[in-house]
Amino acid sequence: MKIQGRMFIWLSVFILIMAIVYGVWSKEPAGTTALFLAFGLSIMIGFYLGFTARRVDAGAQDDKEADVADDAGELGFFSPHSWQPLALGFGGALAFLGVAVGWWLLYFGAPFILVGLFGWVFEYYHGENRTQ
Repeated sequence: MKIQGRMFIWLSVFILIMAIVYGVWSKEPAGTTALFLAFGLSIMIGFYLGFTARRVDAGAQDDKEADVADDAGELGFFSPHSWQPLALGFGGALAFLGVAVGWWLLYFGAPFILVGLFGWVFEYYHGENRTQ
């Protein structure tokens, strides 16, 4: 994490310099403001990563002798048999199609989205997969 923190700190220094140069040369307030906000975001992320790196153990990315496989870990649990993404995809397609065709189509897509979302969240709280 130390490396990422330093990268964001150096990035924020570069963005600050570019914001000042852009502001002086262009005298355009919107782009200058956006660059200063990007500087603020970058400095916050860099400070957080540096602050957190002091409190946690050194990771594989901080060791120069580490292999790529040393940082590999569990990716997570993915449900292999869920039908809920199909309902969410169909409802999302109807909802976004409603932007192009007419907002009334959103009323047909919203129930599919809600059923798919609640079904996906509570999939392992009932039925045969309750114990997983």
